[in-house]
Amino acid sequence: MKRIIHTLAAAALALAGLGARPAAAAQVIRLGVENGPHAEIAELVKKLVAKDGIDLKVFEFTDYTRPNPALDQGDLDANSYQHQPYLDQQIKDRGYKIVGVAKTVVFPMGVYSKKIKSLDQLPKGAKIAIPNDPSNGGRALLLLQSKGVLKLRPGSGITPTEIDIVENPKKVKIVAADAAQLANFLPDVAVAVINTNFAIQGKLDPAKDAIARESKDSPYVNLLVVRQADVNKPWVKKLVAAYHSNEVRQLIATKWPGVVVPGF
Repeated sequence: MKRIIHTLAAAALALAGLGARPAAAAQVIRLGVENGPHAEIAELVKKLVAKDGIDLKVFEFTDYTRPNPALDQGDLDANSYQHQPYLDQQIKDRGYKIVGVAKTVVFPMGVYSKKIKSLDQLPKGAKIAIPNDPSNGGRALLLLQSKGVLKLRPGSGITPTEIDIVENPKKVKIVAADAAQLANFLPDVAVAVINTNFAIQGKLDPAKDAIARESKDSPYVNLLVVRQADVNKPWVKKLVAAYHSNEVRQLIATKWPGVVVPGF
């Protein structure tokens, strides 16, 4: 009888030990984003994927040249901050082994000014500040063309440069500068063409302060980007599902109506 009691007691302790084992550790995924709306969306995504066993670590960047090398080198597992033309140019120039796996949001680019209320008031010889990177600089020139400020050479594609300007009736002067700093140029130029996220960081209200904007069907949709080797991993699908969730749509509609647009 004592032997049976000892055996039952040992079994009970073993079962108790099994019940006390900690749950499996969550999978840590490191996501790089720009500060602002991208970061706020990422914080919501973090809560959503926690239910799927993912511990999403969100790293905010103020320098948009850093997330891609960090991803390519393995310091990040994913990033969310760039559109396809910029990614294509980065891969071409630097040979990164990274790829977009899902569309996220669109930030319509806008034209801002402290001096005029409409592009019709643009004076001759006016200075216009645009981003100095090829993809966003080209995007700015295309926006200026769509508003009748200038005309670009046919066939110049989605990354035209200043040398592609074939008609410039007001003889405007293009000033290229770091995209993140363009809001600071407004006192010194007639207008600046600024990405929405950088306009927000510069204390501008894109819905109220922009004197001209891209249409909402802009092809410059931002992407969730991962390394090529990770494309088919389960955590990528979970991250995409969270970014494309109704919760994210609701956040965008509530927090940034007309300023940030779902791209999915």
